[in-house]
Amino acid sequence: MNMPFYVAPEQVMKDRADYARKGIARGRSLVALAYAGGIALCAENPSSTLNKISEIYDRIAFAGVGKYNEFDQLRIAGVRHADLKGYSYSRADVDARSLANQYAQILGDIFTHKLKPMEVEILVAEIGESADEDQMFHILYDGTVDDGNRYMVLGGEAEGISERLAESYETQMSAEAALRCAAAALAGPDRLPPEALEAALLSRSQARRSFKRLSTEEIAAILGAAEAPGGQDGPDGEPQAAATSGDPAEQL
Repeated sequence: MNMPFYVAPEQVMKDRADYARKGIARGRSLVALAYAGGIALCAENPSSTLNKISEIYDRIAFAGVGKYNEFDQLRIAGVRHADLKGYSYSRADVDARSLANQYAQILGDIFTHKLKPMEVEILVAEIGESADEDQMFHILYDGTVDDGNRYMVLGGEAEGISERLAESYETQMSAEAALRCAAAALAGPDRLPPEALEAALLSRSQARRSFKRLSTEEIAAILGAAEAPGGQDGPDGEPQAAATSGDPAEQL
């Protein structure tokens, strides 16, 4: 009689965690940090069509690192959950904390019960009426939730990027300074071209919809403002780019 094949639960969990971490490490990192007027999000992303940073609801943003099709499924699920809750109850009832809990349950169930875990890390960020009310939640592949109110780093190079951020981050930076700080931390000793970056702001100076995606031209103007005079911050620390035109309005 053949003996049944047995693997210790601890080994199964370890193998799944190693598999997920390796997949996430192949992606490019992402940074979210609080500034004087809201929250800035910046990611290394050479694709012009696949977004790692998106809007979930009025004052809530979503970002993901890892396997694109997997974290985009989570983004869509979050949009549907927020829309249904806002329609059934009130728009004020939709918040980042409840979304983070939903995501944690989904990822935790998949990690525990499915053969293959999701190769993703995601971020849910929400701005409040003041900086003290801002929230950021980092959800790992196994459903673990980490909350923070200054900055967060997702992706395989998180440790090195966090060290660089700790040296340059200041709590009351303008939006331009925050994006330059994030881009420098992502690049390390090198310099990333604007075309390789994706950036967005959750801004308290906006109306109901606080999310604003920045174009490549705006990112180039912001990064160039540190070297070329003329770029100044607008009201509430928002970027006011000089020499720009237009409206700012498989592993990633």
